[in-house]
Amino acid sequence: MCRNIKTLFNFEPPATEDEIHASALQFVRKLSGFNKPSQANEAAFDRAVAEVSEAARKLLTSLHTHAPTRDREVEAEKAKERSRLRFG
Repeated sequence: MCRNIKTLFNFEPPATEDEIHASALQFVRKLSGFNKPSQANEAAFDRAVAEVSEAARKLLTSLHTHAPTRDREVEAEKAKERSRLRFG
């Protein structure tokens, strides 16, 4: 759905508030179709971002896994390689 939303679970260090907020903002933008809402819709848009951020935070803190934590730098390198292979 939103290719710009990154996986936030099972990383060391854990996802920051900024990363969670950025993902929530991207999600609400996609759902609403607004990159920046009008003044009439700004309060509803901001409330939705806050609510999605809170839901994401709750989800991330409640998930459990036995898999080893992932390294952000290694995952970033893998993504760059996939992009290089895909787009040349």
